[in-house]
Amino acid sequence: MTSSDKPDHATETPAGPSAGNAPAPTGVAAQDWATAAADPQYRAAVVDLLGALAYGELAAFERLAEDAKLAPTLEDKAELAKMASAEFHHFERLRNRLAEIGEEPTRAMEPFVAALDGFHRQTAPSDWLEGLVKAYVGDSIASDFYREVAVRLDADTRALVLAVLDDTGHAGFAVDRVRAAIDAEPRVGGRLALWARRLMGEALSQSQRVVADRDALSTMLVGGVADGFDLAEVGRMFSRITEAHTKRMAALGLAA
Repeated sequence: MTSSDKPDHATETPAGPSAGNAPAPTGVAAQDWATAAADPQYRAAVVDLLGALAYGELAAFERLAEDAKLAPTLEDKAELAKMASAEFHHFERLRNRLAEIGEEPTRAMEPFVAALDGFHRQTAPSDWLEGLVKAYVGDSIASDFYREVAVRLDADTRALVLAVLDDTGHAGFAVDRVRAAIDAEPRVGGRLALWARRLMGEALSQSQRVVADRDALSTMLVGGVADGFDLAEVGRMFSRITEAHTKRMAALGLAA
């Protein structure tokens, strides 16, 4: 998804607990899918996760196609079309994986449609620049969340999740266009900074609602399915996500 863009593309520093000198995976994270899926609660959590990601990718494809209509130049339209294509290929990989493990993809996505559609309705951009900021800053918060969860997944699922969160190129594109707009009209920066703060709040609230509504996912975060993820670590996780948001704002030339 456009949320695949990593924080602070200039440094490409991972935000999650897998960064730096992280210990070797243990527990579920050291297992393959066949072994880990023997636990029905873990399997349910992964199906939820893949379903949420798949719908997120499909929504990202649709939004990029819509954003292309607002693009000021043909070059920008073509760039967004290329990114939309990449998001759809990510969706296909997730859909195919769900089918491969015996799950119906549409059924796996359905629990997340209302929450994700609601988020996007509440944060509909009013112009081209707001759309770029949303794709780079807002959606990237969701990407950070999924990366945090990924380090506690089995090796096979982790590899897939990280692959579909890979940067589609939107980060550098958004930063270049937004910074150029601010340089040309500095007053734009204040409006976009307020917009980015709103996106931050809405995205965190939406992530928390999704997890709270799905028992398997919430158990994965607070312990019982994933290895070593306790309530204190959940707090640190959201602190890391907030820090990554601040880095993205700086990359855009906006105040957090």
